[in-house]
Amino acid sequence: MEFRKINSLVELFFNKYEEISSISDKPFLKWLKDNNKDFLTWKQVESKIQILSIYLRENLNTGDRCILLSENRPEWLISDIAIMNAGGVTVPLFTTYSEKDYEYIINDCKPKICVVSNKIQLKKIEKFISDETKVLSIENINDEIESLENIFYRSSKDQILDFKSKFNQNIKRRDLACIIYTSGTTGNPKGVMLSHGGILSNCEGAQEILNSIVKSGETVFLTWLPLSHSYEHAVQFVQISLGAKIYYAESLEKLLSNMSVARPTIMTAVPRFYQNLYSKISLNFSKQTGFKKKLISITISLGVKKLNNESFSLKEKIINFFCEKLVRKKIKKQFGGNLKAFVSGGGALDQKIGKFLNSIGLPTLQGYGLTEASPVVSCNIPGKIMIETVGPPFKTNAVKIAQDGEILVKGENVMLGYWNMKKETDEIIKDGWLHTGDIGEITKEGNLKITDRKKEIIVNLGGDNISPSKIENLLCLDEKIKQSFVYGDKKNYLVALVVTESEKNKKEIELYIENLNKSLSVIEKIKKIRLVNEEFTIENGMLTPTLKLKRKKILEKYKEELEKLY
Repeated sequence: MEFRKINSLVELFFNKYEEISSISDKPFLKWLKDNNKDFLTWKQVESKIQILSIYLRENLNTGDRCILLSENRPEWLISDIAIMNAGGVTVPLFTTYSEKDYEYIINDCKPKICVVSNKIQLKKIEKFISDETKVLSIENINDEIESLENIFYRSSKDQILDFKSKFNQNIKRRDLACIIYTSGTTGNPKGVMLSHGGILSNCEGAQEILNSIVKSGETVFLTWLPLSHSYEHAVQFVQISLGAKIYYAESLEKLLSNMSVARPTIMTAVPRFYQNLYSKISLNFSKQTGFKKKLISITISLGVKKLNNESFSLKEKIINFFCEKLVRKKIKKQFGGNLKAFVSGGGALDQKIGKFLNSIGLPTLQGYGLTEASPVVSCNIPGKIMIETVGPPFKTNAVKIAQDGEILVKGENVMLGYWNMKKETDEIIKDGWLHTGDIGEITKEGNLKITDRKKEIIVNLGGDNISPSKIENLLCLDEKIKQSFVYGDKKNYLVALVVTESEKNKKEIELYIENLNKSLSVIEKIKKIRLVNEEFTIENGMLTPTLKLKRKKILEKYKEELEKLY
């Protein structure tokens, strides 16, 4: 696909539809939560987009904002493209935002239309919506609110036929496609304005990387990460460009069972998912005995050796052949049997976890990006994985390292700016270069390596800069530690909150930390811990929707207890 010739995300969809429909009517979208319904085909999806576009055009002016508040389901994609086709700007909202966040965003973007999935989602925002804002629902709520189901049912075939050749050709690459509010770990969300060209540029970069694993056969995605997140929102259009079949997962809890049903070839997720996966597989491995345990150990060892591009002896080649058949093949089968790549984004993936998953036959590519870059900047390439890096930068954007080590990005993928925040925009984009806030370097192989976070830094009493996330990731490698939070700004030493199921685990956790401290520098060592039973979750406000720690919120709740450790 020649992305440079495509002017909008709307055009991307319709071009792909024309290509696919000329061959056959392929299955396209399915929500695993709704097993009673068959796949929506490309033809059905195209028809629904056209119908909804006609309806929205009667209620929208070019540039009007349209809120989309829904769990992942086929209607999410249909609504998103229809909004853009009607000249509107999609404003996706997480279903897990706080009441304060909903109020702020609605007042900030002043939506003309709100599309909600059901009564539950409507309740979250209805008191903040003005009388001038029209509400549409995916599911039937009441007679006062128009549902998509009714809109589709009432549509005129003549109307659609008249509209078909007229998908919105006035949209340009520089035009605003969506405003994605960053969940943020502190303060109010910022509305990141992303252009059609920015996301198309990301699609072009992604397809170049994925080409090697989608050359033949059907490409299947299992989507779990919220579509309201910039990462999965962009992936949605990569899926379209590949003509993929898309399954929407039921929930995080049912993700593994959903994988056995969907049998995906590619799946994207955040580091927390891979951390949980690592813990579960490691626990299962630890229960093995005798020959099985030895075989698993050899499999991991040879897998890491291959990942490091070290050559095998003839004996090792033979042993690795049996490891592939007896271990890796069985593991792959548990995840559907067709998985060609996990793609990790939205945060740093611990190297140990990355090496482990790759070594046991679960290819895991680590990428890097931020919402302000539409969002992907770089990603590891299949067959050339260097897990300690985030791969080479996309050819569609330029990357350089500033004198202070900060990673700077330039290209069409850089956001148009923050909605209603010129000062903040000017602070982060200078001379066309996006200042990411991350510290890194370019390796001799041309890969980008993230070494620190400029903003999330602990500065101890000695003036040393310490990355808390690095230590937190290491702590969570212990199966008894569910989550951790490292504290120590302006202090003599570091302490940590440790989330665990039982106080009985304390001695084992302390022993693990004691051993871990041996591998850490003097300033990184954890001197004391405080065990807590309550997990950091999205629901209690301790995690962002992409499962990052909300450091300010955690500190508000536990600061007194942390201070007692000094």
